[in-house]
Amino acid sequence: MSWGAFALAAVVLVLLLRLLAPNAFWYVFTPAFRAADALAAGSHAVLSRFADTAALALQNEQLMRENAALASENLALAEKVSSIEGLGSGTAGIVAGVVARPPASPYDILVLSKGSAEDVALGMEAFGEGGVPLGIVSSVLENFSRVTPFSAPNATVEGWVGRAHTPVTLLGVGGGAMRASIAHAAGVLVGDTVFVPGPGLLPIGRVVRVDSDSSLPTVTLHIQLALNLFSIRWVELRATGPAFVDALPWATTMPL
Repeated sequence: MSWGAFALAAVVLVLLLRLLAPNAFWYVFTPAFRAADALAAGSHAVLSRFADTAALALQNEQLMRENAALASENLALAEKVSSIEGLGSGTAGIVAGVVARPPASPYDILVLSKGSAEDVALGMEAFGEGGVPLGIVSSVLENFSRVTPFSAPNATVEGWVGRAHTPVTLLGVGGGAMRASIAHAAGVLVGDTVFVPGPGLLPIGRVVRVDSDSSLPTVTLHIQLALNLFSIRWVELRATGPAFVDALPWATTMPL
């Protein structure tokens, strides 16, 4: 038989199957289709498992980074606590943590975690890191107290400026800044140190700008505190005598 006869016979056979047993094809090939579906479902499950594993790996890696960051932060906090405890044991003052600072507290006020129960008294002078004077204790409660910095708005304190220690009246303008007027002949320059009284002559900040007018005999000094009030974490309180008794009236009028 020729190829044409075979092809014709095959077509006739398919037609007879289609007419006599229309579902025979599906019965014959259904197991194969079901096996293919099962294989596809299994492949999808395996691929999904791999995707979940990759997501879990990424999540675990992120958690490990967060744990490392927390461990580093805890170590830094432990070192700060240790340094503060060491400072408290080596000084005659009272070391108190700052629980509120600008801008959370108004008027540059620092709220401390210690009060009269820990012998904090009105008029004590507050010092920051390095013995830098910050202000005076202006209000005391049993477990809390507040310090009004020398930079508080309208706060005034007598001090000195420059290498010649020229006397000057310092006026607080807020935000850790102060202002003063001084004779042009004093020769005060940008970068000169500003001092206030305490247990001696203590640097409080430096001159950051000098405004002058040739028609005036005085210049205006713009002064920035040596420490940043917005990030300070602790202060040391000392009873420095009557140096700031005159400053208490303006300090106690500052609202908490």
